This record gives sequence, C-alpha cells and structure tokens, in this order.
Amino acid sequence: MTKTSPYIYVLDTNVLIHDPNALLRFDEHNVVIPIVVLEEMDKVKRGMDENARNIREVSRTLDTIVAEQENIADGFELHGGGRLYFEMDDTTDGLPQGFTKDIGDNRILAVTMRLQQKYPDKHVVLVSKDINCRIKARALGLKSEDYRSDRVVDDINVLSTGTITLSEEQWEGMAKDMKVTESEHGNRYVVTWPKDIPLPHINSFVILPGDREVALRCVTIAENDIITLDDICPYRSDRHAVWGVKARNMEQSLAMNLLMDAELDLVAIMGVAGSGKTLMALAAGLHQTLDLGLYEKILVTRATVPMGQDIGFLPGTEKEKIEPWMGAITDNLSYLLDEAVSDLGTVLGQHRIEIATLSFARGRTFSKTWLIIDEAQNLTPHQMKTLITRMGEGSKILILGNNAQIDTPYLTAHTNGLTLAVQRFADWQHAGHVVLKASERSRLAAYAAEVL
Repeated sequence: MTKTSPYIYVLDTNVLIHDPNALLRFDEHNVVIPIVVLEEMDKVKRGMDENARNIREVSRTLDTIVAEQENIADGFELHGGGRLYFEMDDTTDGLPQGFTKDIGDNRILAVTMRLQQKYPDKHVVLVSKDINCRIKARALGLKSEDYRSDRVVDDINVLSTGTITLSEEQWEGMAKDMKVTESEHGNRYVVTWPKDIPLPHINSFVILPGDREVALRCVTIAENDIITLDDICPYRSDRHAVWGVKARNMEQSLAMNLLMDAELDLVAIMGVAGSGKTLMALAAGLHQTLDLGLYEKILVTRATVPMGQDIGFLPGTEKEKIEPWMGAITDNLSYLLDEAVSDLGTVLGQHRIEIATLSFARGRTFSKTWLIIDEAQNLTPHQMKTLITRMGEGSKILILGNNAQIDTPYLTAHTNGLTLAVQRFADWQHAGHVVLKASERSRLAAYAAEVL
C-alpha cells in the first residue's frame, strides 16, 4: 500500500453498480477490489438493465487500465489518483461462527478485517451502499461508510424550494428605491436585493408579507443584486382555469405559472402525495397540446419500481405491460375528461397521449413533445440525464416526484435523479422549480401525509 495515503477503501459490488466511475472518485487513496466483487460483477453484467450496463462499463474501464500495466500484483496507479489493488484471498477465516461462509458480503468483510490486521497504521474503510453490510462491519469493529461521492447535495435541506418568503421589514426596505412598470400579468418591480438574504434563483418566487398570499416571480438578476420581479397569473380564479383545473392554493398557482410558460424547457415539481403534481401537468399539457398546438403529443413515463411485493412479469406488449403502472394517469384523465376511462388505449390516442418505459428512451429524440416523468424520485442520475438529453426542439419536460417516497434500492434524497435535476437547473433561465407542501386530494390524505 502507498505510504502517502493513510486510507484503504474496500469497495462493495453495489458501489460499482451504482456509479461506474467510482474507481476515479477516491483521489490519492488506496482502493481495494476483492475477488468476490469481480465474481459478482460477472453475474450482473448479463442483461439490458442499467445495473448490467454500469457493470459492463466498469469492466471496460478495468480492462483498459489493466492493459496498460505490466504487473498488477502489487497494485497500479489510477487515472484519477490513488492506487488500485485486487485482493485475491477472500477466505472467511477469522469471522465469528455465526457468519455464513459463502455469502459475498461476508467474504468482503473478511477481506476488510485482514487488511485492518495487516495495516494497523492505516484507516481501512469498507464502502458499501448496503446498510446491513455496513452494520455487520461495525459489529465486527470495522470502519464502514456509505458511498458519498455521488451525492448531489450533502444536506437535503439546502435544496431550493423555489420560494423565498419576505418579512414586512425586508419588503419595506426594498420598496424605498423600487421602480414599478407594467408587465404581462400586472406590475413589474425592479428592486435592490438585501445583502443579508440569499439571492433567489431565476424563475423562483418571492412571497410578500401579509395574509393576501401575494407572490412575485424572479425574471432577471442583474449586477449589484438588481432583481426584476413580475406579478404572476392568478390561476386560483375560475377565469384562468386550465382544462377545468384551477389552483387550490398558492403553491399550485406558482406551479401552474411555470407549467404554462412556453419559454421554460424544464419544470420540476416536488410535493407530498395528493398535492396535484400529475393532475396539473396533464391539464397544462392537454391545453397546450390540443388547444394551443404548441406540442404534437404528450408522452408519459416513470420508473417501474414496485412499492411493495412485486407481482411478477406482466403479459402483453410494451404498452400493455406499462398500463398497470400508469394508474395515476388513468385516474387524472378520468377527472379531467369527467368520464370513466375504460379503454385507455382509445382515450390516449384521442388526446395524443403516449405512455412509454424508460428502457426505450435511449437513442430517441423527442421533438415538440410534452414529456411527463412521474415518480422521478425513483430515477437514478444516469436515467435522468438520459431522458433530459433526449429532448429535441420545441419540447418541454416535466419532472414530478416526492423524495419521501423512494422505492429504488440504494437511492436516497441526496443521490436520486430528481434532486440532481432540481439542483443543476436551479440557475438556468429556461427552467423552473417549486415545492408543493399541501395535499389537496382529501382531508384524510392531507392528514395522513402529515402524521404517518
């Protein structure tokens, strides 16, 4: 092991499955891959899902690196810094009697234990996405960590909510040198933003003090913290209802302002169950596709991850397989059309709505498409990148999700595709984001979301 680094990181297989570039994320430190990890990689690589693709990418990376080395027995330098070692001895000698000997996790734990005994002057750390494996490591007196290099944010509380609420004192201070002109939906306010308040993001909203729930949208940020704020369209009124849907609270009205703005190419809406994310996205899409003709079709997709026990493979074509996962679309269409949707295929065709699985997104280009990604909290960053980079000219992508309902293994609110999209597009002038905090499905659903 290198004398320059006091750390030795032992990688679990799931780290490489989760991030195929993980080998390059450990800077100048020592990285160890036990032989059992290579064996498990060989089992995972066969397939067409993302896990198999990631493992094949890791295998190609390792093949390229190893091909450049004359002798790999003593380890070799990685392109990202540090040194990589393959540990060929993965016998389970030394583990307590209760540990099953032929389980991959236990063989990795045995490797970590021997390295700690062999190099007592170094910090040997097992890196795994598997919580149980980390717990077993700590029970054995070993150091273990989650893989953190893939985190979009370290603290989920710093993720933008899309709104900033001002106090009476703050708004009065900004009003002293305010310039007021006309805008599309009322007034435009040019103000100097206070130094003690974080700057708003482009297309985020500023909530004014008082009981009237007045919100302004940030449209420009100039030098010297000069901010331009516009009045928003009041989608809580019957006059501005979209396909019969009007906002029931201020946050829904903010979301509708983003959805109805054709200048925005990406809109992310996060919110609790029953907050109206899917309903508003469908209503705005139907209006702008069928009534205004801005888009040629509505495409809906989502990650097919079961919430509970999986019921197994579903028969039929791609559309027939995906239909059971699209219950939210069926329910909301029934509400919007004011009729029961018995023949989903016919209804979708009449309203130019398509449903598709993530598996068929690679290589496609979606032009003049209103793309809805439902349950986006279950997408990996790679899947999110794949979908967003498929968008062609004249298209708009709606990313809907709730970080409290993640069902995909090894994904968290810090590492999923929804958080990635919100964080990376927060300051882009053609993107917007808002968080819905109130459930409008029913009083029962609202109370359940609060107390359960």
